[in-house]
Amino acid sequence: MFAVKVALQRPLVMCIAPVGRPTGSLLLPAGRQSLKCSGQRFASEEGSRSSTLRRVKVSQTKSLKERLMPPAGDTAFTSGRGLLAGASVVGLGALCYYGLGLSNQVGAIDRAALWPEVVRTRIRDTYTYFGGSLVFTAASAVAISRNPRMMNLMMRNSWVSLIGCMAAMIGTGMLCRSIPYKEGFGAKQLAWILHSCTVGAVIAPLTLLGGPLLIRAACYTAGVVGGLSTVAICAPSEKFLNIGGPLAMGLGVVFVSSIGTWFLPPSTVLGAGLYSVAVYGGLVLFGMFLLYDTQKIIHAAEHHPTYAMTPYDPVNHSVGIYLDTINIFMRIAMILAGGGSRKK
Repeated sequence: MFAVKVALQRPLVMCIAPVGRPTGSLLLPAGRQSLKCSGQRFASEEGSRSSTLRRVKVSQTKSLKERLMPPAGDTAFTSGRGLLAGASVVGLGALCYYGLGLSNQVGAIDRAALWPEVVRTRIRDTYTYFGGSLVFTAASAVAISRNPRMMNLMMRNSWVSLIGCMAAMIGTGMLCRSIPYKEGFGAKQLAWILHSCTVGAVIAPLTLLGGPLLIRAACYTAGVVGGLSTVAICAPSEKFLNIGGPLAMGLGVVFVSSIGTWFLPPSTVLGAGLYSVAVYGGLVLFGMFLLYDTQKIIHAAEHHPTYAMTPYDPVNHSVGIYLDTINIFMRIAMILAGGGSRKK
């Protein structure tokens, strides 16, 4: 049994104790009881406040890496695919607009019937060197892929490998452009072959993606290059020659993003953003470069003096569309490979 004792003339404070035991220790004046309850509430509030402060302190002490590189979602890749889709729609619309002759201005295709033989020869030689560059690049990439030691050297993910590849491509390209052009086979043509083979060695690791995927990428690249070249030929002569400045700025952005992908994995938000700019944005950028370089070739072939001190150089003019095509092919292959892996 339990007895309930009530202290009169005080606020009601009920204490429960077993019968037969002294209960004086359980009976406290109402003032002390309220102080005791207030102290318990104060201690509870202080505990919750200190735990909140600890959580805030922990959140404030997060490293810069944790703030900038949380796990990535699909936002960056979705935005990149949206940009590519929008550019494809614009390109298709431009192809229909200029191809159907809806523009009031005259394009290169309208003047082709009036070209003299020298202009036809210049354009033919330029695209002959362009096709030869692709052949030498493909042969070099296949040869490197069959040599394990060379493949190991090209696949090293280090500063030395990165700087070495860039120096080799830039150096051989500068050498090829600096040698004066002469008809026939000479030093200019040897430097051109060396540059094409160097580019093939640099892109040789793409062969690990597999033959079927690379064949698909090559077919898509051929369709993109063919369609954009048709747009450039059908468009007014200087329609795309005025976008050189914006293209140069865009190239700087894509270049920096490409370097950043070496150090930031696409599994983080920042890395995914850089990857999307380098791949999807780069594909759009080099498509625009192809329009620019195609019209640049036509303009140079039409306006280069026949009896100038320096002859028309089809090798140097072919390098631009060649590098545009290689960059388009690489990015299409990366998109195909990345899309397959994300579907799993």
